[in-house]
Amino acid sequence: MNRRKFLKNSALISAAGLVLSPNLFSGCKKSGLSDNLSYGGRVLVIGAGAAGLYAGSLLKARGIDFTVLEASGTYGGRMGKVVGFANYPIDTGAKWLHGRRNIAGDLINEAGTVIVEDNGEPVYWFNDAVVESLPRDLYVFEGNGLPDLSYWDYAVSRGFGPEYRYLVEALAGDYGAAASELSVYFSNLEELNWSSGNSDYKFQQTYFDFIESQFAFQVQEHLKLNTVVRSIDYSTDQILVTDASGMEHVADKVILTVPITVLKDADIVFSPPLPSQKTEAFAKIGMGPGMKVFLRFNTRFYDEYLFGGALCVAYLDDSTGKAVSDNVLLAFVMGEQAAYLDSLESDEAITEALLQELDTIYAGQASAAFVNARVENWTRHPYIRGAYSFSTVGMGNARSIAAASVANKLFFAGEAMNLNGHHQTVQGAMETAEREILNLIENA
Repeated sequence: MNRRKFLKNSALISAAGLVLSPNLFSGCKKSGLSDNLSYGGRVLVIGAGAAGLYAGSLLKARGIDFTVLEASGTYGGRMGKVVGFANYPIDTGAKWLHGRRNIAGDLINEAGTVIVEDNGEPVYWFNDAVVESLPRDLYVFEGNGLPDLSYWDYAVSRGFGPEYRYLVEALAGDYGAAASELSVYFSNLEELNWSSGNSDYKFQQTYFDFIESQFAFQVQEHLKLNTVVRSIDYSTDQILVTDASGMEHVADKVILTVPITVLKDADIVFSPPLPSQKTEAFAKIGMGPGMKVFLRFNTRFYDEYLFGGALCVAYLDDSTGKAVSDNVLLAFVMGEQAAYLDSLESDEAITEALLQELDTIYAGQASAAFVNARVENWTRHPYIRGAYSFSTVGMGNARSIAAASVANKLFFAGEAMNLNGHHQTVQGAMETAEREILNLIENA
């Protein structure tokens, strides 16, 4: 989901579903990591999400000794795939390539992976009606000179009333945050660095398929699943990593690609302790609850992109861009709405609540056409516990401090550690893996 889609002037109609062939990818960002770089020591990569898998593939290509330790029983991190729910495979986690001028776009070009520009038009649930435009536009959340206020506090200061509450939540939700927590100033400051391009693309198959075929396949023999890291002792020349079973793993360098929640909550004990300014920086980086609920119906009664629901601020047609179509609506739930739905505790209760909201919007058609649902609650995942990182009020330079290496032994990657505005994205996670491997080798 991209807030540029949400903010797009509905009068500017453009063609949806443009299939992009690989030779249209001009200007993609090539990898800056030379093939000639190498390192003679042993590297442990902690976490097998996009950053960890990509780091593993880069290490393998350069003949560097490495192992990837993953806490869960599968790889992918906040990416996943389900088959059999619909007549096409579904990305349960990341599903959009946000812009094509980046590392992921370059590799997609080289692999010949088919992607589709996601260019539909939004409508809004506003004052108990579905409308194509709003009385006031929301471009006030973009631009220079914005204060360090939360999205909602800033909306109030600009005279937006309670009827705009869930539309402001939709803007913040695109950043994985509640409107009461996301900083207008810092989110815009970081977006100034965005260089990937403004279009979103969906995969004709799945994003997970691309990551699996390009990276996971390469590192499988170096991957240890169900390995929960509990402590890292970097007090001597060699680093000692101990997992939950008591097994010790020895390395010269460690690349941590775990979600920011794992670092914020001190799931891993470091010896000596990490510098206080670093742990304080972890605490300032937000990562709120998030879930995706896939609702399958026997007929399509819904709009392609609907923003503004009270329980879910963004309902999206999941089949957009797929080679075959099915009636699957994605409820993209973040922030306070995700926290509320998570409190309902059962997938059935979550589904029923969303159906009731859709029945209100679409005059009872949702329940009548409902077939089944799939809830992907990333808040409940024990080794993730949320959506993706966001910029809090008063955050300052927390990302830079959090991403800095420690003692030339510990290196920090993952989407939350991206410093060029591409946090919250798969390509952003990959960029940090490349950056830290270069840092590791150059400072060996």
